Amino acid sequence: MAHQVPEDGTLLPLMEEFYTIQGEGYNTGKAAYFIRLGGCDVGCHWCDVKESWDAELHPLTAADTIVNNASKFPSKAVVVTGGEPLIYNLDYLTQNLQQNGIKTFIETSGAYPLSGSWDWICLSPKKFKAPTQQVADKAHELKVIIFNRSDFAFAEHHAKLVGPDCKLYLQPEWSKHAEMTPLIVDYVMANPRWEISLQTHKYLNIP
Repeated sequence: MAHQVPEDGTLLPLMEEFYTIQGEGYNTGKAAYFIRLGGCDVGCHWCDVKESWDAELHPLTAADTIVNNASKFPSKAVVVTGGEPLIYNLDYLTQNLQQNGIKTFIETSGAYPLSGSWDWICLSPKKFKAPTQQVADKAHELKVIIFNRSDFAFAEHHAKLVGPDCKLYLQPEWSKHAEMTPLIVDYVMANPRWEISLQTHKYLNIP
Protein backbone atom coordinates (compact mmCIF):
# COMPACT_ATOMS: atom_id res chain seq x y z
CA MET A 1 0.00 0.00 0.00
CA ALA A 2 2.94 2.33 0.61
CA HIS A 3 5.14 1.30 -2.29
CA GLN A 4 4.90 4.70 -3.99
CA VAL A 5 5.85 6.73 -0.91
CA PRO A 6 9.52 7.79 -0.93
CA GLU A 7 11.56 6.27 1.88
CA ASP A 8 12.76 9.69 3.03
CA GLY A 9 9.19 10.78 3.86
CA THR A 10 9.29 13.93 1.73
CA LEU A 11 5.96 12.88 0.17
CA LEU A 12 3.14 11.37 2.23
CA PRO A 13 -0.39 10.13 1.37
CA LEU A 14 -2.50 12.86 2.92
CA MET A 15 -6.13 11.96 3.58
CA GLU A 16 -7.09 15.18 5.32
CA GLU A 17 -5.74 18.02 7.42
CA PHE A 18 -7.79 20.30 9.63
CA TYR A 19 -7.61 22.62 12.61
CA THR A 20 -9.75 21.61 15.57
CA ILE A 21 -9.82 20.78 19.28
CA GLN A 22 -8.18 17.57 20.47
CA GLY A 23 -11.11 15.49 21.62
CA GLU A 24 -9.63 12.61 23.60
CA GLY A 25 -6.80 11.45 25.81
CA TYR A 26 -4.32 13.50 27.82
CA ASN A 27 -4.46 16.57 25.56
CA THR A 28 -8.26 16.84 25.44
CA GLY A 29 -9.50 20.38 24.96
CA LYS A 30 -6.36 21.79 23.33
CA ALA A 31 -6.34 23.33 19.87
CA ALA A 32 -4.27 21.39 17.34
CA TYR A 33 -3.74 20.90 13.63
CA PHE A 34 -4.55 17.34 12.63
CA ILE A 35 -2.75 15.54 9.82
CA ARG A 36 -4.42 12.26 8.84
CA LEU A 37 -2.30 10.00 6.66
CA GLY A 38 -3.80 7.28 4.48
CA GLY A 39 -2.74 3.66 4.80
CA CYS A 40 -3.45 1.07 7.48
CA ASP A 41 -3.35 -2.72 7.66
CA VAL A 42 -4.33 -3.12 11.31
CA GLY A 43 -7.97 -3.67 10.33
CA CYS A 44 -10.10 -2.72 13.34
CA HIS A 45 -13.69 -3.63 12.53
CA TRP A 46 -14.97 -0.67 14.56
CA CYS A 47 -12.63 1.86 12.92
CA ASP A 48 -14.52 5.09 12.18
CA VAL A 49 -12.15 6.12 9.36
CA LYS A 50 -12.04 2.99 7.20
CA GLU A 51 -11.63 5.25 4.18
CA SER A 52 -8.09 5.84 5.45
CA TRP A 53 -7.04 2.21 4.97
CA ASP A 54 -6.08 2.34 1.29
CA ALA A 55 -3.18 4.75 0.93
CA GLU A 56 -3.53 4.93 -2.83
CA LEU A 57 -6.90 6.68 -2.48
CA HIS A 58 -5.12 9.69 -1.01
CA PRO A 59 -2.79 12.02 -2.92
CA LEU A 60 0.91 12.05 -2.27
CA THR A 61 1.53 15.46 -0.73
CA ALA A 62 4.82 17.21 -0.10
CA ALA A 63 5.72 17.22 3.58
CA ASP A 64 6.88 20.82 3.07
CA THR A 65 3.35 21.75 2.01
CA ILE A 66 1.89 20.08 5.10
CA VAL A 67 4.32 21.99 7.32
CA ASN A 68 3.46 25.25 5.59
CA ASN A 69 -0.27 24.65 6.04
CA ALA A 70 0.15 23.80 9.71
CA SER A 71 2.20 26.96 10.29
CA LYS A 72 -0.76 29.19 9.36
CA PHE A 73 -2.76 28.39 12.50
CA PRO A 74 -2.49 29.90 16.00
CA SER A 75 -1.87 26.65 17.87
CA LYS A 76 1.66 25.42 17.40
CA ALA A 77 0.76 21.77 17.88
CA VAL A 78 0.28 19.09 15.24
CA VAL A 79 -1.30 15.67 15.75
CA VAL A 80 -0.26 13.07 13.18
CA THR A 81 -2.77 10.25 12.93
CA GLY A 82 -4.21 7.85 10.39
CA GLY A 83 -4.65 5.22 9.25
CA GLU A 84 -1.41 4.05 10.81
CA PRO A 85 1.11 6.87 10.43
CA LEU A 86 4.18 4.82 11.39
CA ILE A 87 3.93 2.90 8.14
CA TYR A 88 5.94 5.87 6.83
CA ASN A 89 9.23 7.54 7.71
CA LEU A 90 8.14 10.63 9.66
CA ASP A 91 11.61 12.01 10.38
CA TYR A 92 11.50 14.68 7.70
CA LEU A 93 7.98 15.85 8.55
CA THR A 94 8.51 16.13 12.29
CA GLN A 95 11.95 17.73 12.07
CA ASN A 96 10.56 20.46 9.84
CA LEU A 97 7.52 21.00 12.04
CA GLN A 98 9.72 21.37 15.09
CA GLN A 99 12.08 23.70 13.25
CA ASN A 100 9.03 25.91 12.71
CA GLY A 101 8.26 25.94 16.44
CA ILE A 102 5.46 23.38 16.20
CA LYS A 103 5.11 20.61 18.76
CA THR A 104 4.56 17.14 17.34
CA PHE A 105 2.09 14.60 18.68
CA ILE A 106 1.33 11.15 17.22
CA GLU A 107 -1.53 8.70 17.64
CA THR A 108 -0.45 5.20 16.66
CA SER A 109 -1.24 1.54 17.15
CA GLY A 110 2.51 1.08 17.58
CA ALA A 111 2.54 -1.80 15.09
CA TYR A 112 5.48 -0.36 13.13
CA PRO A 113 8.93 0.88 14.21
CA LEU A 114 9.02 4.40 15.55
CA SER A 115 10.22 7.17 13.28
CA GLY A 116 9.99 10.92 13.76
CA SER A 117 10.82 13.28 16.60
CA TRP A 118 7.87 13.54 19.02
CA ASP A 119 6.83 15.75 21.90
CA TRP A 120 3.99 13.35 22.75
CA ILE A 121 3.34 9.73 21.75
CA CYS A 122 -0.12 8.27 22.25
CA LEU A 123 -0.08 4.49 21.91
CA SER A 124 -3.49 2.98 21.17
CA PRO A 125 -2.84 -0.75 20.70
CA LYS A 126 -5.10 -2.97 18.63
CA LYS A 127 -5.76 -6.71 18.96
CA PHE A 128 -5.08 -7.44 15.31
CA LYS A 129 -1.44 -6.31 15.24
CA ALA A 130 0.57 -5.99 18.43
CA PRO A 131 2.64 -2.87 19.16
CA THR A 132 6.41 -3.00 19.10
CA GLN A 133 8.18 -2.77 22.44
CA GLN A 134 10.12 0.19 21.04
CA VAL A 135 6.95 2.27 20.77
CA ALA A 136 5.63 1.04 24.13
CA ASP A 137 8.87 2.07 25.82
CA LYS A 138 8.62 5.62 24.50
CA ALA A 139 4.85 6.14 24.86
CA HIS A 140 3.71 9.06 27.00
CA GLU A 141 0.11 7.89 26.91
CA LEU A 142 -1.58 4.48 26.61
CA LYS A 143 -5.16 4.75 25.35
CA VAL A 144 -7.10 1.50 25.14
CA ILE A 145 -10.46 1.35 23.39
CA ILE A 146 -13.06 -0.63 25.35
CA PHE A 147 -15.44 -2.45 22.99
CA ASN A 148 -16.32 -5.36 25.28
CA ARG A 149 -15.51 -6.67 28.76
CA SER A 150 -12.45 -8.63 27.62
CA ASP A 151 -10.75 -5.37 26.65
CA PHE A 152 -9.99 -4.61 30.31
CA ALA A 153 -7.60 -7.57 30.42
CA PHE A 154 -6.14 -6.40 27.09
CA ALA A 155 -5.58 -2.97 28.66
CA GLU A 156 -3.82 -4.42 31.69
CA HIS A 157 -1.55 -6.50 29.47
CA HIS A 158 -0.38 -3.40 27.62
CA ALA A 159 -0.03 -1.37 30.80
CA LYS A 160 2.75 -3.79 31.73
CA LEU A 161 4.61 -2.94 28.52
CA VAL A 162 4.78 0.86 28.91
CA GLY A 163 7.00 2.87 31.23
CA PRO A 164 6.06 3.84 34.80
CA ASP A 165 5.35 7.46 33.86
CA CYS A 166 3.03 6.63 30.96
CA LYS A 167 -0.54 7.96 31.42
CA LEU A 168 -3.18 5.23 31.26
CA TYR A 169 -6.58 5.81 29.65
CA LEU A 170 -9.65 3.70 28.96
CA GLN A 171 -11.96 4.98 26.24
CA PRO A 172 -15.37 3.57 25.31
CA GLU A 173 -15.78 2.65 21.66
CA TRP A 174 -18.25 5.20 20.36
CA SER A 175 -20.93 2.84 19.03
CA LYS A 176 -21.07 1.15 22.45
CA HIS A 177 -20.34 4.10 24.72
CA ALA A 178 -23.71 3.93 26.49
CA GLU A 179 -23.02 0.30 27.43
CA MET A 180 -19.28 0.50 28.11
CA THR A 181 -18.97 3.84 29.93
CA PRO A 182 -20.58 2.62 33.19
CA LEU A 183 -18.23 -0.39 33.18
CA ILE A 184 -15.25 1.90 32.65
CA VAL A 185 -16.38 4.18 35.48
CA ASP A 186 -16.55 1.22 37.85
CA TYR A 187 -13.19 -0.09 36.65
CA VAL A 188 -11.39 3.23 37.11
CA MET A 189 -12.87 3.66 40.57
CA ALA A 190 -11.51 0.23 41.49
CA ASN A 191 -8.21 0.77 39.61
CA PRO A 192 -7.41 4.48 39.97
CA ARG A 193 -4.11 4.43 38.10
CA TRP A 194 -6.36 4.42 35.02
CA GLU A 195 -8.31 7.47 33.82
CA ILE A 196 -11.30 7.83 31.53
CA SER A 197 -10.93 9.25 28.03
CA LEU A 198 -14.08 10.35 26.22
CA GLN A 199 -14.41 11.36 22.58
CA THR A 200 -15.49 14.85 23.55
CA HIS A 201 -15.30 16.09 19.95
CA LYS A 202 -18.22 13.80 19.12
CA TYR A 203 -20.27 15.18 22.00
CA LEU A 204 -19.38 18.68 20.82
CA ASN A 205 -20.05 17.80 17.16
CA ILE A 206 -16.71 19.07 15.88
CA PRO A 207 -14.18 17.25 13.62
